[in-house]
Amino acid sequence: MTEKEKMLRGDLYTAADAELAADGARAATWVTRYNAASAAPASDRHVMLVAGMGHAGSGAVVRSPFHCDYGYNIHLEDGVFLNFGCIVLDVVAVRIGAGTQIGPGVQILTADHPRNASLRAKLLEFGRPVTIGRNVWIGAGALVLPGVTIGDNAIIGAGSVVTRDVLAGTTVVGNPARTLANT
Repeated sequence: MTEKEKMLRGDLYTAADAELAADGARAATWVTRYNAASAAPASDRHVMLVAGMGHAGSGAVVRSPFHCDYGYNIHLEDGVFLNFGCIVLDVVAVRIGAGTQIGPGVQILTADHPRNASLRAKLLEFGRPVTIGRNVWIGAGALVLPGVTIGDNAIIGAGSVVTRDVLAGTTVVGNPARTLANT
């Protein structure tokens, strides 16, 4: 099994692999072009999103600057909006539901590292997918950690660190994010 196949399965893998380095270089080139085109018409930028991501639905908008690992593991449904300065570490799937709005400086992280020090010393890592439902609002500067699922219509307060799943219709705030109220 290749390191890329291990990565995509969520198994331990070595990120320094040549195939993954080539994929990362392609993504870096795409992100550089995309970010440089911030003044281009929305239709041209959407074409670029479709070319660089696993899926970019109708009306999906990602404001520059934007950064990601590979792009091909990011799936944006119709009408998704990512504001300035978002980072998506997409070593495995990141799925964002229709109509979700993500504030500036939000980080969505799928990359994780072994808790065992000897495995970390071998530079191994793994990924856990992130799923964000429909019509979610994630406030500025929030962090969504590996393996988290956020249900439809949830609200994540600005600056929150989401370490666990968030139920549909729930508002969470803080570090770690805790339920504030049902909406």
